[in-house]
This record gives sequence, structure tokens and C-alpha cells, in this order.
Amino acid sequence: MQQQALFKESQKAVAKAVNVASVPQRSPFRYPGGKTWFIPWLRNWLKHFSQRPSLLVEPFSGGGIVSLTAAAEKLTDRVYMSELDADVAAVWESVTDGKAEDLARRILEFDLTKENVLAELSQPSDVTVERAFQTILRNRASHGGIMANGSGLIKNGESGKGICSRWYPDTLARRFREIDRIRDRIFFERADAFSVLERFREDPDAVFFIDPPYTAGGKRAGSRLYRHFELNHEELFRACCSLRGDFIMTYDNAMEVRGLARRFGLQYAPIPMKNTHHAAMTELVVGRDLSWMNRIDNQA
Repeated sequence: MQQQALFKESQKAVAKAVNVASVPQRSPFRYPGGKTWFIPWLRNWLKHFSQRPSLLVEPFSGGGIVSLTAAAEKLTDRVYMSELDADVAAVWESVTDGKAEDLARRILEFDLTKENVLAELSQPSDVTVERAFQTILRNRASHGGIMANGSGLIKNGESGKGICSRWYPDTLARRFREIDRIRDRIFFERADAFSVLERFREDPDAVFFIDPPYTAGGKRAGSRLYRHFELNHEELFRACCSLRGDFIMTYDNAMEVRGLARRFGLQYAPIPMKNTHHAAMTELVVGRDLSWMNRIDNQA
């Protein structure tokens, strides 16, 4: 027997949008589709288990805010991060390989001008830590933090600061150093999400946070924001339902997603959030049992 939506589809979202300024900013990325707004809900989910989960698996890590928060706040014993994008992967590979301090120093020493940015990015490097620095530089100097092919550099920027408007060297260096202090609880691997789900499918100690590119229902946002955006969403639902451990997925609030959730007997609920333009919208949380969403833990 299929389960129904946790809330009626006509019902308003379950709470007010989270004020992201109240959430610790741990990721060095300015990541499109980032999940900072979801962190209070993440805490609530991971704390509702009778025993703290041993392992959080995040197969679409991206900017990593979920895994970083779980590791920093000891919501799980360990986190496993994976990402297919080679440039993003270079950042997490550098961090978990003990090169966070090298990145911090590189950021502090860089004189950010448009000319210097263009010169740096015109010489791609095969050295992982240098590639990682170039990735952070591109992320912070690009419009909207978008690193997909065809993205352009910031022009006017915040308060007319132009290309420097999202470059905070002291803050970025501090974030890398803070991540370095918890790297013993973080494992990263560049890998395909489906292979990761299959690897941990029978692990009773693993829980999964799954945030795929939003391309379900013909949505184009994923294709504009990410290099690796093609995804069989039906197969992803099927793979998640075969997991022994608990999981939640975050998705665009699309009719196709709600239909897939009903088809696979999963619950879903809307959560309010604000996009990068501060427009109010909702996203869906999908899982086997969303009763933990009856309250929200907004404490750091």
C-alpha cells in the first residue's frame, strides 16, 4: 500500500523559511543549489534516531555544507562525501589530503583583480591543490558562483564592488582551517552517485542525504548550473528505496517528483526556502518516514 504525502498538497509549507544568517557558514564554496537553508532540518533528522548514526553518506556533495555540518557538530561519527565534478573534487581531495593550510595561504596571498583572475584561470593545472585554488577562485569570481561551462565573471557585484564582491580571503582561509580540524571525520572520493549508493546499500550503520541536480520534470536549472546534470530520477528513487539505512532526498517541488514519491511509497513534504534572489519558494523533502519534521531544531 502506497503512503500518502505527509501534508496535503494544498497545505502551506511546514514552517517559515530558515534565516540562513543564523546558520554557521562552513563551506568555502558559494554553491548554486547549496543547502545552508536546510541545516536546521538536517539536525532534526539526524538527532531523531535513538542512536547517533555512525556514517552519513552524501553522494552529491557539491559545496559540502551538509557533510561539513554533520562532521563539525558531531551529528554522525563520520561522513562520506562524493562528487563527480573534477574541479569540485579537487577541493575536497586537497582538504582531506591535509592541504587545507596550503589553500588558505594561497587565498590570502592572491591579489584579486580581473586581470589576475583571468591570468590564473587561463593556465589550468594538473596539480590537485593548485586546481583546487583555481576552482575556489572561479567559484568566487563567477556570477552566482556558477562554474558550469559558459558562466561569466561578476561584473557589478555586491555594492558595486565588482569581481571582489564575493572574495573574502580572511573568511575563506578560516573556513579551510576549520575544515582541516575535522578532516579526520571526513572521507572524500570522486565517484558516481549510483555506484556510491550501491556500495553502501546494505550498510546498517549508514544514513544518506541525497541532493541531486534539479532536472526532474524538464527543469533546466541543473543543466545551467552544473557540468554533470544528466540523471535518471526514476532510477535514483529505485536505488534509494533499496537502501537498508534511512535516507532523505531534497528535490525541486515538481509534479514529477511528487508522482515518483507516491509511486515508490515515499512521503514528501514542502519546506520553504529563499533562492539567491531572496524570492520565497519551496523545495520537497522525500523519505520513508518524515514524522521527525513535526518540529525544527534551529540551534547551532
